[in-house]
Amino acid sequence: MTLIGRLHPLLVHFPIAFALAAAGAEAAGLVTADESWSVMARRAVRAAAPCALVAAIAGWRLAIDAGSDHPALLQWHRWLGTSAAGATVAAAIAASVLNRRHPLAVWIYRSALLVAAALVGITGHLGGVLAWGADFLHF
Repeated sequence: MTLIGRLHPLLVHFPIAFALAAAGAEAAGLVTADESWSVMARRAVRAAAPCALVAAIAGWRLAIDAGSDHPALLQWHRWLGTSAAGATVAAAIAASVLNRRHPLAVWIYRSALLVAAALVGITGHLGGVLAWGADFLHF
C-alpha cells in the first residue's frame, strides 16, 4: 500500500492535464461554435475521471504514510482533491449522458466541468506548496 501513496505525485499530472484540457476545449467550442472542440472536451473529461479517482486514493494513502509539516494545508489539499475528483466524475457522467439539445443538460455539464477545472487548479497549487514550499518560485 505504501507504493500506491508514493505514486501520487506521478499520478496527479494525468487528471490535471485532462481536466484543464477539457475545460479549455469546451471554452474553445463555445467561442468558435465548432462541435469538434466539445467532442474533444467530453473525451478528455471522461479520461480525467478515473485518473482523478486513482490520484485521490493514492493521495490519501500518501498522507497516511508520510504525514506533513503543515497539517492544516494537508487537510485543505486532501479535501479539495477529493472534491475535485468528485466534480470530475460528475462532469464525466454528465458528458456521457449529455443531450446536447437540452439547455439544462448542457448547463449542468459545463458547470461541473468548470468546478472540476477550478478545483483541480487550486488543489494542484496546494500540492505544489506542500511538496516544494510556498516560496519555491521566489528568486
